[in-house]
Amino acid sequence: MKYFPDSALMQLEFDKVQALLQEHCKTELGKQMAAELRLHTHIDYVKTALQQAHEYKQLTLLQEHFPNDYVLNLKNELRLLSIQGAVLSGEQLMLLRKLAESMHSIVRFFDHDRRVQYSGLFGVITHTHYEKKIVALIDDVLDETGQVRDNASPELEKIRMSLYRKRNELRRAFERSLSKLSKLGYLADTEEAFLNGRRVLAVFAENKRMVKGILHGESDTRRTAFVEPEETIELNNDVASLEREENKEVYRILRALTAALSQFSALLNNYHDILGMYDFIRAKSKLALDMDGNYPMLSPHSQAHLVEAYHPLLLLYNRKNKKPTIPLNVRLDNDNHILVISGPNAGGKTVTLKTIGLIQLMLQAGLLVPVHPSSQLGIFRQLMIHIGDTQSLEFELSTYSSHLKNMKYFMENANGKTLFFIDELGSGSDPNLGGAFAEVIMEELAKKHAFGIVTTHYLNLKVMANKVKGIINGAMGFDEETLSPMYKLIIGKPGSSYTFSIAQRIGLHPSLISRARNLVDEGHFQLDKLLNKAEQDLQKVEAKEKELQKLLKENERLKREYEILSDKERKTQQVTVLKLQNQIKEEELQYLKDMERKMKQIVVEWKRTDDKPKVIKQAEALLFRKKEKQINERFEKKVQDKFLEIGGACKVGDQVKIRSNGQVGKLLEIRDKRGIVKLGNIPMNVLLADLVLVRERPKEEAAK
Repeated sequence: MKYFPDSALMQLEFDKVQALLQEHCKTELGKQMAAELRLHTHIDYVKTALQQAHEYKQLTLLQEHFPNDYVLNLKNELRLLSIQGAVLSGEQLMLLRKLAESMHSIVRFFDHDRRVQYSGLFGVITHTHYEKKIVALIDDVLDETGQVRDNASPELEKIRMSLYRKRNELRRAFERSLSKLSKLGYLADTEEAFLNGRRVLAVFAENKRMVKGILHGESDTRRTAFVEPEETIELNNDVASLEREENKEVYRILRALTAALSQFSALLNNYHDILGMYDFIRAKSKLALDMDGNYPMLSPHSQAHLVEAYHPLLLLYNRKNKKPTIPLNVRLDNDNHILVISGPNAGGKTVTLKTIGLIQLMLQAGLLVPVHPSSQLGIFRQLMIHIGDTQSLEFELSTYSSHLKNMKYFMENANGKTLFFIDELGSGSDPNLGGAFAEVIMEELAKKHAFGIVTTHYLNLKVMANKVKGIINGAMGFDEETLSPMYKLIIGKPGSSYTFSIAQRIGLHPSLISRARNLVDEGHFQLDKLLNKAEQDLQKVEAKEKELQKLLKENERLKREYEILSDKERKTQQVTVLKLQNQIKEEELQYLKDMERKMKQIVVEWKRTDDKPKVIKQAEALLFRKKEKQINERFEKKVQDKFLEIGGACKVGDQVKIRSNGQVGKLLEIRDKRGIVKLGNIPMNVLLADLVLVRERPKEEAAK
C-alpha cells in the first residue's frame, strides 16, 4: 500500500498499535513480524490474516488450548545445524527435540473437524509435515536430561564401565589414606577436596612432609596444605585419562548426531518459522481481545461502512481511566464517497478522521479492528493524509504553501482506489480565497472518485457538499447549553462552529460580541445561526426518538409476556380437556403395549438370571431412550409449528434452519461454502448445504 507523506503511519499512530502488538509476542520471530507489519492490497491475503486472528480469538474465548506454549528462539542452533562439521551440545539438541515435539502437538491438534472449523490456522501447516525420525535420532543418543546415553556407542559403554570401576577403586584407596592419616592426627579437615581437578587431602602444614604424595597448593593462611596421596596418584591418572577418552567419544557421537540431523535442517527451520507465525497470530488475537477487535465483512470494491467503530488507542486509554468512548457510524460508497465534517473546535473532528484512517490501516495489515462485525470495509491501494501544521523550514515553505503543495499531490495522484484525509482544508490563508481554493480541490477529488474525509469550518464547503455529486455533510454533536462536545458524528447535515455561543457562554462582554457580529456578513451569520438551530432541534428529535424506541421495546416486552401467559393458559385448557375425555393416541397406546411386553420380558429375565446389574442397565436404556426421543420430537414439532420450510437459495439476512440440529437463526454472512448464522447472540459457522430457507408461519396458522 502506498501512503503519503512518509510520516502518514506515524500521524495516524499506527506505530503505537505495532508496539502493543509486539508486547504480546513471545518469540523473536513474532516480534520481528510485528515490527515489520506490512499493509497489503490483496484481499485474499488480508482475508486469510484476519481469519487466522479471528479463529485464534475464538479458541481463546472458548478456552480451548492451542499447543504453542514453548518459547523457542533457536536461530543460532539452526544456523549451526546447517554448517558442515558443526557440533551441537546435548542441551542444544534437546531444544531441537522440543521444537519437533511442539510441531507434533500442533499437527495432532488439527483433527478432521478442527481442520474445517479452523481452516485459517490449519493453512499455516498445510505445506509441511511432522518427521518422527528427528525425535528418534535424538532419543537414541540422549536421555531426558540431555546427557549422552552409555549405550550410544560400544566404545562409550566400554569406557564408562572402566571409568566406573577405576573411580570405585580410587574411592576405596582414598578412604584408606584418609582413615590412616586421620588416626595419626595429620589432617586439618576430614572432608575430601578437589584441587586442579585432582582429589586431595587437607593436611596441617607442619605435617605435609610426613605425607607421601604430590603437594598441589596451600590455603591463604598457609596453615593447611593440599596433598594428593601417593596411593591414589596412578589411579587419578587413570581416571583422568579415561575421562579424556570419554569426552572425545561423546564429542564424536554428538558430531555424528548433528550431521544426521543436518539433513532435516530445512524442515526444522520451517518448524521454527511456523511456531513464530502462530505466536504472531496469537499476539493479534490478544490485541483484538484488548481493544474489542472483530472480523468485519470484506469487499473487493472501495468502500468504508463502519458500524460502532472506536479509535483503538482512545478506547484503551478511556477504559484505563474508566471513561466512556463514543462509537461512530460512517458509510462511504460509490454514491457518497467524500464526507465533509464540520463543527466546533475540540468537538472530535480530528479524532473521527484518525479513527477511520487507523482502522483502515489495521485492517490492511491483517489486524482485527474495533468495529461491529456487520461493518463492511474495502481495500484501498493508496492512503493520503494531511493533518496539522506542515510548515517546512527546510524548503522555506509557509503553512499554506506546504498545504497547497500537498493538495497538488492529492489531486495529481488520487483515483478510485485512494483513501484521503484532510484536516482543516483551506486553513492558513484568507478565508474567502482559501475557501475558493478549497472548493476547487474538493471538486477535483470528487471527479477522481477518491474516497476521503475532510474537516472544515468554511461555510462554502458545507454548502457545496449538498450540490456536488459524491460529497456529503457531517457534523460533530455539540450541547449548546453546557458548551460541551458530544463526540458524536451526525451524517447528512453540516454543523455550526458555535463561535458566538461559546463567546457568550464564557462571559465575553456583549458589546464586543455585538461588534463582531456587525463585522460579519449578514448572510454568513444567518446561515451559521440556522445551522446552530437545526443541530439543536435535531438533538431534541433524537432524544424523543430514543424515548419512543424505549417505549416501543417495553411494549414489545409486555406483548411477548402476554402471549406467553396466553399460550400457557391455552395449553392448560387443552390438557384439562384431554384428561377429561381420557383420549390416548393410537401410537401412544401401541407404544404402551410394546413397553409392557418389553418390561414383562425384563421381569422374566430378572427372575431367571443372576446378573442383576445387566438387567437394570437394559431397563434404564429402554426408559431413557424414550425420554430423549420425546424431547427431540417435542423440539422438532415446536420448530415445525412456528416455521415453514420454503426452500430456495439462502442469502444474507434470511431466516434459515440448520438441518442437523433443527435450530433457526439469521444468516449474517456467506464465506465460500460456509455461512455465519446468528442463534440468539451467538454466531455459528455452518455449511451452506446444512441450511434450509424458512419463514415464520402466521400466528393463526401456528395456533391451529
